[in-house]
Amino acid sequence: MHDTIITLKKGEGRTLKSGGMWVYDNEIDSILGSFENGDIITVHDFDGYFMGYGFINTNSKITVRMLARHKENMITEEFIKQRVKNAWEYRKQTTDTSCCRIIFGESDWLPGLVVDKFSDVLVVESLALGIDKLKPLILDTLVALLSADGIKIRGIYERSDAKVRQQEGMERYKGFIGDPFDTNVEIIENGVKYIVDVKDGQKTGFFLDQKNNRAAIQKLCKDKKVLDCFTHTGSFALNAGIAGAASVLGVDASQLAVDQAQENARLNHLEDRVKFLCADVFDLLPSLEAQGEKFDVVILDPPAFTKSRQATKNAVKGYREINLRGLKLVKDGGFLVTCSCSHFMEPELFAKTIREAANGAHKRLRQVEFRTQACDHPILWAAEESYYLKFYIFQVCEEK
Repeated sequence: MHDTIITLKKGEGRTLKSGGMWVYDNEIDSILGSFENGDIITVHDFDGYFMGYGFINTNSKITVRMLARHKENMITEEFIKQRVKNAWEYRKQTTDTSCCRIIFGESDWLPGLVVDKFSDVLVVESLALGIDKLKPLILDTLVALLSADGIKIRGIYERSDAKVRQQEGMERYKGFIGDPFDTNVEIIENGVKYIVDVKDGQKTGFFLDQKNNRAAIQKLCKDKKVLDCFTHTGSFALNAGIAGAASVLGVDASQLAVDQAQENARLNHLEDRVKFLCADVFDLLPSLEAQGEKFDVVILDPPAFTKSRQATKNAVKGYREINLRGLKLVKDGGFLVTCSCSHFMEPELFAKTIREAANGAHKRLRQVEFRTQACDHPILWAAEESYYLKFYIFQVCEEK
């Protein structure tokens, strides 16, 4: 451990030198020493200058993920425990910890690992071989830290079933870590109750990154007619309902998601005002427009239309179309809530796409506010991939 040395090519490592966390395979000149994938190694610049420690995986284009930048910070158990403690202390200072993301990969200097806390349950997603080897230590440390703060964790579930694991030469996996437990977990966020399905829900079961953005729409929705597109398990729709909306229609293409959303509506005694429909949003919006429907608030929270830079052009078309259709359904003086969760849909490009949609719909937009992901998903400025969520609220005005 630490003895194997990777040396960068001359002129490479620009991202690493500006504070980034990754070394790509095409940046490496040589590897000196023996290792197994997942081991901790040392990175040197072309001239032998020490760059840091990280774990290696030659199966991945991201060959090294960095853990430490100072030579004295050898990667020991105590070092990893301190990283976990720092992550938990940050959440205690910045967010409601009843439900939150405790570890957010590179942003907590624990690359490739996500740990979400839903009440008294932890859900873990491991996406890199090196961090997978450290996972038992990290989870044991985290459970002990929470216990010391009076928080008893009754179970841990692993959702390491993303396709990206195969690019690391790892099998996709989901299942219990430790004793089995009921995987339908009740949480409360912004005064709204949800049943989170940590076993079969999307990603880790619930999208915690929109927590503050969901709260932000409440002030717009009292006594209003609201349309929530791509509602998933109903989170924006239910925030509108609990804020006193006159009526809410939530739409999602997944019947499982709609069933869960309806259950969540009943849990909050909102089933009389918050309804859900299983439909393709791209098909439904033109149909609602043709029927002459109008809403006071239209919410667009689509899945990522692109997960690669190469597919961005098609994603722009999708975002432009969905925003144009949504804008046409907003009453004069009403509000459009729109967002993108794709890292590759950069902020300037997303803003340009919304502007083009507004021009196409002959609407004028007044920006109410711009937001990003919740603070338990911190943006590490040296790691561009950690900044992915863009969230706008606009007032929509007719051209006059």
